[in-house]
Amino acid sequence: MEERSRLLGEEPVGKLLLKFSIPAITGMLVNALYNIVDRIYVGNMVGGDLALSGLVIAFPIMNVIMAFGMLVGLGTASLISIRLGQKRKDEAEQILGNAFVLTIIISILLSAIGLIFLEPLLIKFGAKGDVLIYAKQYTSIILIGVPFQNLAFSMNHSIRASGSPKIAMYTMLIGAILNTVLDPIFIFVFHMGVRGAAIATILSQAVSAIWVLSYFFRGNSSLKILKKNLKLRLSVILKIFSIGVSPFAMQIAASIITIILNSSLLKYGGDIAVAAMGAINSITMLILMPIFGINQGVQPIIGFNYGAMKYNRVKHALKLAILFATAISTFGFIIVQFFPVSILSLFGKNNTQMIEIGSHGIRIYLSMLPIIAFQIVSSNYFQAVGKPKHSMFLSLSRQVIVLIPLLLILPPIFKLNGVWLAGPSADFIASIVTGIFIFREMSHLDRLHGDSGPQT
Repeated sequence: MEERSRLLGEEPVGKLLLKFSIPAITGMLVNALYNIVDRIYVGNMVGGDLALSGLVIAFPIMNVIMAFGMLVGLGTASLISIRLGQKRKDEAEQILGNAFVLTIIISILLSAIGLIFLEPLLIKFGAKGDVLIYAKQYTSIILIGVPFQNLAFSMNHSIRASGSPKIAMYTMLIGAILNTVLDPIFIFVFHMGVRGAAIATILSQAVSAIWVLSYFFRGNSSLKILKKNLKLRLSVILKIFSIGVSPFAMQIAASIITIILNSSLLKYGGDIAVAAMGAINSITMLILMPIFGINQGVQPIIGFNYGAMKYNRVKHALKLAILFATAISTFGFIIVQFFPVSILSLFGKNNTQMIEIGSHGIRIYLSMLPIIAFQIVSSNYFQAVGKPKHSMFLSLSRQVIVLIPLLLILPPIFKLNGVWLAGPSADFIASIVTGIFIFREMSHLDRLHGDSGPQT
């Protein structure tokens, strides 16, 4: 623990950011393969365009599951980093124990509620006919595995926050690689179709969950899940929720947006347009996951040094994170603009209509990629320093406050092009708002630095 504190508080920020971010980026990229691999295999099976539409229609449910994982997982990780920076290990372990119990309780409730209301929800989201059948087959199995998914996802953030980014990376590598191997076996060898993709996913998540729990109970973790900390404490729960509410709200917003988006796509482009958006979202995830990995890597650095009042290191870490994230998003922008047909062909080379619609849409929908990295990293900064209200507002400014009105206004005017235009328009406006917030925050840190004296 002393060595971890020395590294976070004294090691050069650039070296530290690479040390924490590279495993996180690798893990996030591999983790993205859960949905991407499912969609690629499903898109290439018989009836792939309708099956892919079914997965996309069901995606709001997946977003809600992920939202609760973020509520507990990211809130816990931020608190743990801050407490370790303050050298309060006992409190960090208490937060960890409460997070473990919370994750189990919430996951069981989500699974039960989801299974009970699955079909009416899917119909409400616009699924019908074969699309409804595919969506129900896939999601009903995924819901059974919610406890595995959330344990692996939520608790893995605590592994990274406790100073073990490589172990956190292995968690995601194990699950995603196993899913990639099992998918074609269950889909094509056992002829289980979308059910096979879902079974492969929950089996992989179960293995990841076992890995995570074994690390905290029996591994070399600096923090342990102790019996005395398994009793839920309201004060701890409220602290976890207060920080985790920002990414939670953003993910819930993503579910609402997906429902509105799918409704517009169905109206102006039909099931083919929905399938195209499924492919576009997969590509978007692949580009954004490294940026989220940088967020995860920089979070303990910012949180620790903010808690230790080393504000120059906080600013330096943020600037480097924005620089690296922008380089990644710009590279993704170039690939999308020059090779859209080749990329979309991965999701069904015989689905020519989907490729045609999607290659046009992806160029417009992701046209603001070079600037969006700044918005994402800057929003995460406020979460890392324990300012959830700022983080939530900035996240929602892009996902809800601006995007939802645009999704309601633009499509009736520009039809399908209006759907594609809504995303980059919201990205541009949200980035300007975020720039104002982050400028004021950096000025505030300069004043704090002056008050706290010289820093290393």
